[in-house]
Amino acid sequence: MPEILTAPLTVSFPFTRSLGPVQSAFLTSLRERTVLGVRTTDGRVLVPPVEYDPVTAEEIRELAEVAPTGTVTTWAWNPAPRDKQPLRTPFAWVLVRLDGADTALLHVLDAPGPHAVRTGMRVRIRWAPERTGAITDIGCFEPYEDEPGEDETAAGKAGAGEDRAREAGHRPAAPHDGVFDAPVTGIVTPARLDYTYTPGRAMSRHLAALAEHRITGERCPSCRKVHVPPRGVCPTCGVPTTEQTEVGPHGTVTTFCVVNIKAKGAGIDVPYVYAHIALDGADLALHARIGGIPYDEVRMGMRVAPVWTGDARHPDHFRPTGEPDAAYDTYKELL
Repeated sequence: MPEILTAPLTVSFPFTRSLGPVQSAFLTSLRERTVLGVRTTDGRVLVPPVEYDPVTAEEIRELAEVAPTGTVTTWAWNPAPRDKQPLRTPFAWVLVRLDGADTALLHVLDAPGPHAVRTGMRVRIRWAPERTGAITDIGCFEPYEDEPGEDETAAGKAGAGEDRAREAGHRPAAPHDGVFDAPVTGIVTPARLDYTYTPGRAMSRHLAALAEHRITGERCPSCRKVHVPPRGVCPTCGVPTTEQTEVGPHGTVTTFCVVNIKAKGAGIDVPYVYAHIALDGADLALHARIGGIPYDEVRMGMRVAPVWTGDARHPDHFRPTGEPDAAYDTYKELL
């Protein structure tokens, strides 16, 4: 039994989107140290704003400015900030209902510890020193207490503070035209997922064989089909598969597509062909790149073989073998 393999895997890509008039005004306003919400048909002010009323589904565009102060509605303490989170020191995730708004905004609160955070506490925005028109223009929230009256006793400060928070939350939002110089019209959000991949016993055996330039599959004890790459269970019958069998290395192109967009970081010139290949002896087509031939000469039924480079654990691509094309009837069930 080969060693069960594990490997770190990262999936990342930039997500680019254009902004409509509401989101554009909201993000541009943050750059200008202003917070805009949108007013619904029933008069509520939503922050962050949306483009359609969540109750009626009507389009809404009436913008309103709310205050940079607000009230914490709920929170959770984060004792160990992760990479690229807003603060490097422990902080609280908070939902803050800004004064004049009827919904809460998710952000972070800079506080010395969980003992300093409570639902109902008053907070205000700490703006980022450099602002570009993004939610990170709000650097964080920080604790903030309204100035108490001169005649307020220490015993009554807590209750008075709660009253002020309730009163502040009902301050009306001011109408705003949403017009700014150089409005933000699009954003790019990096998406990234880091995890550890464990292929399991069946795939580990398959990968160990690939390291020896052999391609293996597993045969189902019920339907007798050979699946490549193996899954440890027959996808048709649902029974475990343990019988290994070597397939290929030659195979037949069943279907293919021409790729015209170059992937970031890939050293492959476009256009190129990605194909489903039915290896000899296999009952399931795998996919791989076709090389060694102009993209417009690849065809269904073409016979191909793997090309290994260096000490790679898998073929770099498949190339034509020069054999006559396979008859359609020999691979039509694998389309």
